[in-house]
Amino acid sequence: MATSAPCDASPLLQVRGLCKAFAGVPAVVDASLELHAGECLGLVGGNGAGKSTLIRVVTGAHAPDAGQVLLKGRPIQGLSPAAVSRAGVACIYQEGTLIPHLTVRENLLLGRERGFWPDRRVERRAVSQVLKRLGAVLEPEQKVAGLELAARQQVEIARALLRRAAVLILDEPTTALTPAEADRLFLVLDELKSEGMGLLFVSHRLEELFAHSSRLCVMRDGRSLGHWPTAELDRPHLIELMVGRPVAAEFPPRDAVAPGPVVLEARGLGGGRVVEASFTLRQGEVLGLGGLAGAGRTELVRLLSGADVPQRGQLLLDGCPVRFASPREAIARGVCLLSEDRQLEGLVPLMGVRENFALPLLDRWSRAGWVHRGREAARFSAHVESLGIRLAGPEQRARELSGGNQQKVLLARWLERGPRVLILDEPTRGVDVGTKAEIYRLVRRLTREGLALVLISSDMPELLGLSHRVLVLREGRVRGELGPDACTAEAVMALAAG
Repeated sequence: MATSAPCDASPLLQVRGLCKAFAGVPAVVDASLELHAGECLGLVGGNGAGKSTLIRVVTGAHAPDAGQVLLKGRPIQGLSPAAVSRAGVACIYQEGTLIPHLTVRENLLLGRERGFWPDRRVERRAVSQVLKRLGAVLEPEQKVAGLELAARQQVEIARALLRRAAVLILDEPTTALTPAEADRLFLVLDELKSEGMGLLFVSHRLEELFAHSSRLCVMRDGRSLGHWPTAELDRPHLIELMVGRPVAAEFPPRDAVAPGPVVLEARGLGGGRVVEASFTLRQGEVLGLGGLAGAGRTELVRLLSGADVPQRGQLLLDGCPVRFASPREAIARGVCLLSEDRQLEGLVPLMGVRENFALPLLDRWSRAGWVHRGREAARFSAHVESLGIRLAGPEQRARELSGGNQQKVLLARWLERGPRVLILDEPTRGVDVGTKAEIYRLVRRLTREGLALVLISSDMPELLGLSHRVLVLREGRVRGELGPDACTAEAVMALAAG
């Protein structure tokens, strides 16, 4: 086991011999880590490595089967969320924990001791100050339900900062942020480190880990392999530690075969934030959508998939005009959307994994209101094997899976449906490098089989590496189209920024 630690004071946060199993299946096995004051420790590992479970145990969301969590050398008694919070540990989870019908201010102050008659002016001042520190353009009295994903992420971060914790755990905090918002967050984190706060930082964006962490704790198969100074690792070595084997080139080469006939066409399509969009999508092609946050990419795919109804323009499928009044109608015609927010729009977290897989497929396995569970189970098992989905069993709750395995369940759902058009909105958000490579290979296989795909990705190398063509949106309009020879990060940003 590799070990290296700052040579000054004793650890601020220690995890010793932590173990946790679900339904008899180990999720964390004898895991340990040490975080020092004023340090950013990166916690890395593939999906299913045990990172999220370890965090949930440390924050009191799960009771450990064995092991200890110590803060400033003393065990945290009880390990309940309230006890952990009182001890000085705050966490920003990968999947949001905000209450939608409350305002930004109410969410930020939730769980704080406020007295019988709280001073609203003091509260508003504190809330405004922490939002300003993050550079968040939000009104304290806005309802969270009306905020976009990136804005909700900023509220999560602001809530943790407002608690003035000694330890801040960040689980994929930048996945929904623009590059400018992420840069602002890292400036704030640098300030917090200089004030002596310890940061435990989880990210699948390896460039962030190399840029902002001093040490890395690597987990694989529920075990912590050790701590390494970040400067002693390079990207290939870190990936090999995470997945247990060398990983080949991230993006499989594009096939030489030219795309087939037009499957989907938009003519002057508009509605909501989308002012006007015209394009074609061909069989066996990946059409990328580029642009800055708020450019209208997600709103455009919602129009394509029936989640929103177009107010103007025309959509054609195989040359015939179509108008989807709901996602159900789009799915029935073979247009399926893997949405950006898998927790809110993709999964039912408290339902079993097999049930989540089957939700849009019941019409295939039911007769007279009775579902043929044997067929359902057989098809689910086939996808579990082909996609390498790691789970304790088919009845395990969806929320208990890692982010990458949740995404595989959703992909299995749409692959079983056999779509003509598959729309992928941020398909690798919160997914480790090993699972990313699996998704990239799957995309290439699907295009070889003739599927037409639309891809939205805020990861520029991913957008460029997978797409045959890229449409760039700005202010709700398509501002240009870039073919493979002209598609560079500079060209995309030039069109996106105007």
